[in-house]
Amino acid sequence: MANGMGSLYIGSSGLRNSQTAMNTTANNLANVNTTGYVRQQIVYQDQDYLNVGKKAAISKQQAGLGVSIADVAHVRDVFLDKAYRLESGRQSFWAACCSTTDELYTYFQELEGTAYQENLEDFRKALDEFCKDPSDAVNQNLVMQKASLYLTRSQSIYTNLQTFQSNINREVSDDIDRINEIGHEIYKLNQQIARVETGNVETAMDLRDERDNYLDELGKLAKISYKERSDGTVKVSLEGVEFVDEAHVYEIAKKVDEITGFITPYWPHMSDTNRGQYSEVFNYKADISSANNSDIGELKALVMQRGDHWANYLDIEGMSAEQYNNTTGMSVMLTVEAQFDQFIHGLITAVNDAFCPNIESQTAITGTDANGNAVTFAAGTLILDAENCPIGSDGKLPPQELFTRIGCERYQTVYGDDGKTYYVYNEEDPTDTSKMYTIKGITVNHEIVDSPSLLPHKNQNDQIDYPLGEKLWDIWEKTEMVLSPNSTGTCNFEEYYARMIGELGTVGSVYDAIATTLEGTATAIDNQRSQVMGVSSDEELTNMIKYQNAYNAASRYMNVVSEMIEVLVTGLGAR
Repeated sequence: MANGMGSLYIGSSGLRNSQTAMNTTANNLANVNTTGYVRQQIVYQDQDYLNVGKKAAISKQQAGLGVSIADVAHVRDVFLDKAYRLESGRQSFWAACCSTTDELYTYFQELEGTAYQENLEDFRKALDEFCKDPSDAVNQNLVMQKASLYLTRSQSIYTNLQTFQSNINREVSDDIDRINEIGHEIYKLNQQIARVETGNVETAMDLRDERDNYLDELGKLAKISYKERSDGTVKVSLEGVEFVDEAHVYEIAKKVDEITGFITPYWPHMSDTNRGQYSEVFNYKADISSANNSDIGELKALVMQRGDHWANYLDIEGMSAEQYNNTTGMSVMLTVEAQFDQFIHGLITAVNDAFCPNIESQTAITGTDANGNAVTFAAGTLILDAENCPIGSDGKLPPQELFTRIGCERYQTVYGDDGKTYYVYNEEDPTDTSKMYTIKGITVNHEIVDSPSLLPHKNQNDQIDYPLGEKLWDIWEKTEMVLSPNSTGTCNFEEYYARMIGELGTVGSVYDAIATTLEGTATAIDNQRSQVMGVSSDEELTNMIKYQNAYNAASRYMNVVSEMIEVLVTGLGAR
C-alpha cells in the first residue's frame, strides 16, 4: 500500500471510477427501450505502480496508485449482426411477395363479396337459356345484359390489377429514395465517427449505434455487404456494387417507362444513358433461391412482382416453359394478368366464332375493298363461312359478333374479281392492342346492345338455328385451354378459372410459409443479439448497487486514511 498522502490517491480513484460506472449504468437504464441502443460496460484496470527500493539487494517494493477505467466497452457481436441482416433481408423479400399475392386474391373476391365466378356462371346460364330458343327476344336480351355485366366486371378486375401495379411502383420509388437517404446518413456518420475516434482516445458509441440501425434497415431493403476500416468508417456494397465509400455515396437512379410509368432502378455511375445503356441494380437471370442469396431485399421483390409492363394473353401464348419461367412466370402480377386475359380472350373468341364462324379460303382472293382499293389475299386466309353462318333479325351478312374490338371491325368486305363477295377476317395484330381481343380492347357490340335481335339466331333459310345452340353449349365443355407452359394437360373454361385461382392461392401459401419461417429465424437471431447488446434492467440495477457499494467503500477508506494521517500529524506536532 502506498504510504502517507499517496493512500488518498487510491481512495480518490475508487470514488471517481465508481461514479463513472454509476453514470454509465444510469445511461444504460435510461435507454432500456431505445431501439438499437447497445449497452455500455465498464472495464477496470490497475493504475501504474510506484517502485520503491529499485536498487535494493534483497527486496523491492511496489506501491499501487489505485484503479482506472481501461475502456467503456461497446458490446456487439458482428457475426450476429451480419446473420440478422441477411435473414431479415430474406424475410422482407418473401414477405413482399406474400403481401402481393394476398392483395391479388381479394380482387376476385372468392372468399368474400360477389365472387367473379358468379358473374361467369350468370353469363353461362344466359347462353344456356339462349341455346334452348335462340329466337326468344327475352333470351337474346338476357345474353346481351349478362355479357355486358361479365365484361364490365372483368375489365374492372383488370383495371384494379393495373392500379395495384402502380401502387407497387410507388413503393419501389419510395424504397429507392429511402435507400439513397440511408446511404447519405451512413456517409455522414462515417465522417463523424472518424473525427471522434481519431487518436483512439474515445469510441463514438451513440454514433455507431445510429449507423448500425441504418445498416439494419438497409439490410431489409436490399442485399448488402460491408466492411469496417481502421479509421472506424464502414464501406457498404449493395447488390455487389459499391454503394458507400470514404468519399462518395453512389445513388440508385430511376429509369421510368414512358408508357406505364414503371420505375427500374439502375446505377448511373455505371451506365451510359446517352446511348441507352443502363446498368440495372438487380439481375433476375439467376434463379431466385437462398442457395444463390438472390432472394434478399424488399426492393428486389417489389420490382420482380410488379413486372415491367401490363401483361396480356401474348405473355403466355406460344412461349416455351423456359421462356415463360424467365419472363412472365417470375412476376405474380404478370402471371395473373396474362392468365386472366388468356381466359377472357379464349372465351370471347370462342363465343364470337360460334356466332360468326370462319373458314380458310381455298384459293387466293383478288378484288377491291369497300373503298375501291385493289387487294389480294393468299390462299388459306380466314374468311366468313358465308354459306353456313347464322344471321340476325336483319338478315345481313356479315352477322354481328357479340364482343367486338374497339379499334377494328371483325371483317373486311372484299368484292372478288370472280363476282363473289368475301368477308375477310381481320386477324389480331400482336403489335396493336386495338386489333386484339384483349380485355382492355373489347366491348359488347353496340349494335346488339341497341337491338338484341341482331344477335345471330337463325339460319339463312329463316329457320331457328338450333345447331348454333349446340356450338355454344360445347364451348364450355369441349374447349381445350392450357393455364401456362408449365401446366400438364388441358382444361375447359370452368376448370381453367378454378386452376388459376388455385394456383394463385398455392403460390400465396408458399410465400407465406417461407416468410413466416424466416421471420422466426430473424427473430431468434435478433434475440441472440439482444442477449449480447441489449440492456437488462435487472442486471443494470444489480450493477448500480455494486457500484454504489464500491463508492461507499472508497469513501469510508478515505475517511479512515484521513483520520490516520490526522493522528500522525497531530501526534508528531505534540512532541
